[in-house]
Amino acid sequence: MNMEVAIFAGGCFWCMEEAFERLPGIIEAISGYTGGWVENPTYGLVSAGETGHREAVKVIYDPSKISYERLLEVFWRNIDPTDPHGQFADRGEQYKTAIFYLNETQKGLAEESRRRLELSGIFGEPIATEILPAKDFYPAEDYHQGYYFRFETNYRHYKLYSGRLGFIKSVWEKNRHFRLFPERKHYWLGWQKPSNSELRRLLTPLQYRVTQLGDTEPAFKNEYWNNHGEGIYVDIVSGEPLFSSLDKYEGEAEMPSFTKPLEEWAVVEAGECGGFLCGREVKSRFARSHLGHVFDEETPTGKRYRINSASLRFIPREELRKYGYIAYERLFL
Repeated sequence: MNMEVAIFAGGCFWCMEEAFERLPGIIEAISGYTGGWVENPTYGLVSAGETGHREAVKVIYDPSKISYERLLEVFWRNIDPTDPHGQFADRGEQYKTAIFYLNETQKGLAEESRRRLELSGIFGEPIATEILPAKDFYPAEDYHQGYYFRFETNYRHYKLYSGRLGFIKSVWEKNRHFRLFPERKHYWLGWQKPSNSELRRLLTPLQYRVTQLGDTEPAFKNEYWNNHGEGIYVDIVSGEPLFSSLDKYEGEAEMPSFTKPLEEWAVVEAGECGGFLCGREVKSRFARSHLGHVFDEETPTGKRYRINSASLRFIPREELRKYGYIAYERLFL
């Protein structure tokens, strides 16, 4: 089996173990201690702040199924990175956050992720999370492993009353469209599509019918058919980058139309549709959202992608940095 290792300190290791272990591509997440000077520390010593260790998780994963960039995204979304003294109800050196890198590639990606998070302005205070070289990792006692599912009721109460759950919801509900590395195809490995009930909550009825059921919205009566702003269009479900305003179809079009995707990997042709003068269905690669159809036409690329506005979210040029699409700013220089 292809395996790699990542180590993250995010306060209480019960919560971080849960955050990682249920992701596709994760082989195992192990609660433990790292960063200190005492060999084979016990929970009692670490929690007393006598070892220099932090509670951490060692994540063993399959890089063909989930990327390190995706792990970084999950890490940042499950902590308060502005707290230099611990996490939520847990105070002290042993609960401080850190990314422990095992090689220069991880170090570079961790630093880049922190920089992008800082630039987003999501947090009004400085990012306090450290990026440190990995040290020996010591697994915690057996009763800590898998605590989130073995003692589910106690764990749920802890996560709620410690303040972690409320903080995560308050920050990321309104920033759910933010992405750290959206321009990288492999970044989307391990992305989890929301459940059907969650999709119905997050999407409007029209967005749900179009993206999940393959409906088509009315011609000339949709949000972006006549949008001439500069920016990019992303999948309304996942945030995958799909199209650029620089590639808008120049002829009259009843829906937002483009001559090519923003990235070569962004959309997939899912098959023919039925009916007269009908094109080939296109979907987003990872969320598998129904987008619209592609037609063979006289354009610079020989194609016209006719896309439902309801499957898209437009990110204006001036907001690309805010939502994490920093790499696409170069398109409009």
